[in-house]
Amino acid sequence: MTTSKAPLKWLLPSGRIAGAIALVACGWLAVVVALTFGSAPGKSMAIIGPPAQALAVVAKANGRILASNDYVTIARSDDAGFVARLYAAGALLVLDAEQAGGCSGLPPNSSLRATGSGQSAARRQAPRSNPELG
Repeated sequence: MTTSKAPLKWLLPSGRIAGAIALVACGWLAVVVALTFGSAPGKSMAIIGPPAQALAVVAKANGRILASNDYVTIARSDDAGFVARLYAAGALLVLDAEQAGGCSGLPPNSSLRATGSGQSAARRQAPRSNPELG
C-alpha cells in the first residue's frame, strides 16, 4: 500500500501563508495594545468584552461610561494611567476608541447635519449668474 504525498506539498505553502497572516495579525494587535498605554489622559477608550464585565471594570478604574453595546464599551477618564487601571480591574482588551473605529464618544457635529429649516437665507437663495461669465 502506497500513499501519495502530493496533497501535502499543496497544503504546505497554504499553511505557511496562514501562519504568516496569523503572525502579522498578532503582531499588529500587540502594537495597538502597547500604544494604548501611551494614550493621553482624556481620550476615549474602547473596552472589548461582555458589557456587565466592562461596566464593572470602568467603575473600578474610576472612569466615565460614554456608550455601551453588546461587546464594546466606550469610556473616558481625565486621570493618567486609566488604561493600566482598566487592565488591573479585569478588562479583556482595551483599545484607543478614536483610532480603533472612529468612536470618540462625543455627540455628532450638528453643523454637518443642517436641515432645510436650519440653513441660512443665503444658502436657500437661487445662485446668481455671474455677468463676467456671460
